Amino acid sequence: MFFPAVTSDTMACVPYLLLIEDDESVRTGLELALGRQGHRVVTAATGEAGLERWREQRPDLIVLDVMLPGIDGFEVCRRIRRTDSLPIILLTARNDDIDVVVGLESGADDYVVKPVQPRVLDARIRAVLRRGEREVSDASVFGDLVVDRNAMTVTKAGEELQLTPTELRLLVELSRRPGQALSRQQLLRLVWEHDYLGDSRLVDACVQRLRAKVEQTPSAPTLIRTVRGVGYRLDPPQ
Repeated sequence: MFFPAVTSDTMACVPYLLLIEDDESVRTGLELALGRQGHRVVTAATGEAGLERWREQRPDLIVLDVMLPGIDGFEVCRRIRRTDSLPIILLTARNDDIDVVVGLESGADDYVVKPVQPRVLDARIRAVLRRGEREVSDASVFGDLVVDRNAMTVTKAGEELQLTPTELRLLVELSRRPGQALSRQQLLRLVWEHDYLGDSRLVDACVQRLRAKVEQTPSAPTLIRTVRGVGYRLDPPQ
């Protein structure tokens, strides 16, 4: 039987994941399952080790358990977000509002509740990675904010903003429909590619982070407006 050679170009196209999980059985199981789904996986059992692997390996995405010995997942996420905008998916032991909200406010892009179904996690990983893909379209200008959907970049007053893939995709989707209110469920389908009702907090947390980067005064936004009872819209300049 002929097996095609695995080249460096092939490996470069395969997503490189860092899995930070202290439970050995969960860590091993997910490493094997994600490997079978076509991902390259490196693992760490503690927050400290995870930060070291992140600095050394420069992964494409991090799957991060919340409850870790020593530095917990929230703090790991915060430290990474100081300098890096790579996607982060949290693993939480329960669908707890506090855990989820704190995690999202720490900068996570998405979360999966344990026990983790590998196919669900794989789908979330692929959805997050797609958010940074380019699309053929024009740029939209909102005052000094320019959303270039072809280059997949956002600049404010001529300076490029460092956005996570999720923040970027959310802004892109809003910019494609200036002045149009999009519900949280619409945004979940467009950006996160799932629409579970409980996940509307994903949208709210991402909007909050995005406003901090694009608005002149985040507490009094003039670009990304809340439409009460509906969701959000991106207002064209007056």
